Amino acid sequence: MRFDLTDLRLFLAVVDAGSITHGAADVGLSLAAASERLRDMEALGEVTLLERGRRGVSPTEAGEALAHHARVILGQIRQMHGELGEYARGLRSTISILANTAAISEHLPEKLADWMATNPQVDLRLKERQSVEIARSVAAGHAEIGILSAAADMAGLTVRPFATDRLVVVASNSHPLALESSIRFADLVDEHFIGLAGGALQDHIDAQASRIGIRLKIRVRLRDFEAICRLAGAGVGIGIVPDTAVRRQKRSSGIAIIRLSDDWATRQLVVCTEQGAELPVHARRLLDHLAAARPELRVEPVQNPPVEQ
Repeated sequence: MRFDLTDLRLFLAVVDAGSITHGAADVGLSLAAASERLRDMEALGEVTLLERGRRGVSPTEAGEALAHHARVILGQIRQMHGELGEYARGLRSTISILANTAAISEHLPEKLADWMATNPQVDLRLKERQSVEIARSVAAGHAEIGILSAAADMAGLTVRPFATDRLVVVASNSHPLALESSIRFADLVDEHFIGLAGGALQDHIDAQASRIGIRLKIRVRLRDFEAICRLAGAGVGIGIVPDTAVRRQKRSSGIAIIRLSDDWATRQLVVCTEQGAELPVHARRLLDHLAAARPELRVEPVQNPPVEQ
C-alpha cells in the first residue's frame, strides 16, 4: 500500500465529516479528485475502507484501523514540524527536572554549565526532592527528567547511570574521630551535629537515625556544605556531607574525613525518564548529555523500597 500524506489527510477528513463531499472540501480537493483517491486507496489495499450510504459514509473495520494509524502518523508529522519550527524561530522551551540534594549541589552545576551556555533558548525548572518522590513524579509524567538514588523503586522508569555519591563524616583534626578511617552511623549517637537547613539529604539522614531509634543532637543547621565543613573544622560539631564537597574544603577548613561505612552512605545516582515517554528534542539532548551517552541501566523494581533518599 503506497498511501501518501494527502491520502491520509483526506481519509481522516472524510471519516470525521462522515461525508466524502465535506471531507474533500476540508482538504481542498474537488469531489471528483477525492473520490478517485479513495477508490485508488481501496484498490491498492484490496480492501473496502468505507461503507457508502444515502446519509454519508462510515469506516469499515479496515477503515477504522487505517484511521488510527493515520492519526498517529500525522501526529508525528505535526510534532516534527513543531520541533523543527522551534529551531527555525529560536523559540524558548523549558525542561522540568527533579533531583536530590547531592545531584543539585555537587554534580549538576558542572554538568549543566556548558550545555546551557550552548543552548541559550532552553530554560530549566529545577526542584529538589527526595529520591522516592522523584521516582513517583517522573513515572506519573509530572517531570521530564529525574536524578535520584538507584535504591529507589524504578517501576515505570527508563534509567541510565549518572554519578556515584558517597557520604562521609567531617570533624576537626583535633576531634577523637579524626583517628578513625571509617565509622558506623550508629556509633555517632553521642555526637553533636552540624546539619543542613532542610532539603532531601538532611531528611534522608534524619530518616536513617529514626530507623535505629535515635534523634540527632543538632547544634546548628546551615544551608551549604562549605559552611558545615568550616564549622566542623572549628570544632563546633560533626557533619555528614558528600565526599565531593569535602575534598574542596579539606585544606582550608582544617577537617578530618571519616568514611561512613553504612551501605546507605554510598549511593549510585541515576538519571530517569518516564518509561515510553516521547521527550521533546531539547529534553532528549539534555538527557543524553547528563548520562554521558552511556547505555540504559536495567534496575529491577524493589519489593520493599528503602527509606526515602
